[in-house]
Amino acid sequence: MLTPLQKKTSQAIVNIFETGRPLGDYGSVTVIKGDTGHLTYGRSQTTLGSGNLALLLHAYCKAKGKFSAALASYLPAFDRRDTKLDHDEKVKALLRQAGNDPVMKKVQDEFFDRVYWESALKSADYISVARPLGVAVIYDGRIHGSYHAIRDLTSQQYGQIAGLGEEEWIKGYVSVRRNWLANHGNTALHATVYRMDSFMELIKGDKWDLQLPLTVRNIVLSENLFSDDYRQPSVVSAADVNERVLFLTKPMMRGEDVKRLQKALGFAEKDIDGAFGNDTDKAVRKFQKAHGLKSDGKVGPATWTALGFV
Repeated sequence: MLTPLQKKTSQAIVNIFETGRPLGDYGSVTVIKGDTGHLTYGRSQTTLGSGNLALLLHAYCKAKGKFSAALASYLPAFDRRDTKLDHDEKVKALLRQAGNDPVMKKVQDEFFDRVYWESALKSADYISVARPLGVAVIYDGRIHGSYHAIRDLTSQQYGQIAGLGEEEWIKGYVSVRRNWLANHGNTALHATVYRMDSFMELIKGDKWDLQLPLTVRNIVLSENLFSDDYRQPSVVSAADVNERVLFLTKPMMRGEDVKRLQKALGFAEKDIDGAFGNDTDKAVRKFQKAHGLKSDGKVGPATWTALGFV
């Protein structure tokens, strides 16, 4: 179990990776050429391409923030992951302004905790990772994308944690992920190897408990960083294209991820058709309600985790 300070430190490390700021930049809007995530936004940079940005904005509009009414008209475009939004300067300006709204900050904090941090904790527990630095590495993978693919590749190349030991396995994961990023077909990811280089420096410094102070990308993290009077001085997604938010659309979403969802929901073999229709929507909402999740029919990281994909 991580202490509150270790949690804040873990999140600060990833915030530095995403926005260059340890406490994150709630109004940060980024579009990088070649990034399959397309428009990215917020404290820890969630993406249009994954569908998670749409989930965040729905939560903000429901919370009736200062810019909710203006952003509400764009929700259908975010839902269908319309890449024209990458070049819509009006919506990007609205997002930047909304980042200063206390309601948006609260919504983002809750969103990133619910969708990514809690999922990372479950992923860590699933493979028996307990050291705070190891949890931070997994959290980075859940935020940046393609964690599960690298997890499985690491176990194939190095072996399971039970036989290897937690620290050696995490070292292996960092090495495998660095090589994967450096040689990915999406060349925009090559520049993000600094994330793994930063973790390797922390590993070499024996910072397994994230004891402060520590330095990440020339930024010193200390307890003062998390004090109420601290003021901050004035990135490319690795999410696999198949890591999308699933929900009922016209035309219906289809694919192996929908089949995987239907199987996890307990559909009979004859009913697993890979098409997200009304029956799948009803099953998702029923599952979400039974597991204390927001019953909106949208299958993102939190719902996948509850379904057992940790």
